[in-house]
Amino acid sequence: MDVKKLQKLAVTALEDIKARDIEVINTTRLSPLFDRIIIASADSARQTKSLARSVQDKVLAAGGHIGGMEGEATGEWIVVDLGDI
Repeated sequence: MDVKKLQKLAVTALEDIKARDIEVINTTRLSPLFDRIIIASADSARQTKSLARSVQDKVLAAGGHIGGMEGEATGEWIVVDLGDI
């Protein structure tokens, strides 16, 4: 999936669940491992889990791939691996 489409899907999924302070960082020139990092804040562990699930659901519904998720057990922080993001 095109990185711009993937970025738009992820940001929309975060906005749908009312994420705060959404930042998209272009890392194309900094790392060959991925092209973007998206960082967002939540008000609780429950909301953090909902944000991650929202991103996962939207990406999968669009035919994208989830490389993995880390941190969802506690919800203090969650990393969703979308490949290029």
